[in-house]
Amino acid sequence: MQNDRTKKLHQIARSYVVDGLGAGNFDAIPYHESVSLRAPLNPGGSEVALNGRETLRSTWWKPLPDLVAGVEVIDSFVNEDQSGVTVEFHCHIAQPSCTLRIIDRFEVDNDGKITSQENFFDPRNITNPGWNGTA
Repeated sequence: MQNDRTKKLHQIARSYVVDGLGAGNFDAIPYHESVSLRAPLNPGGSEVALNGRETLRSTWWKPLPDLVAGVEVIDSFVNEDQSGVTVEFHCHIAQPSCTLRIIDRFEVDNDGKITSQENFFDPRNITNPGWNGTA
């Protein structure tokens, strides 16, 4: 049986995918003001974190509502100490038309705010249109 913290973490991760990314609603995502995000498509790639809620809004989020054509949650997983949650999902991209298979990991504070996020996916379907999945 899940405790309240575990349920809350699952809800945050799934809501991020459906209510935030899928609905194009940045404000539905409970980011902490000093959140850190690492993603393959960031300027500098995953090695360079974007920091701060407003930086995420203006740099990372800005093109997403026009690109995301739909999302499907596969599952979510909470770590043992209940400090983080991971969500697996498919993100359908409008242009170039493709589906990204994504796993996002979030660290969440006691107030239910996302303090860090890291995206894990292969960006070649976006960065190299026509890539057919072979080397």
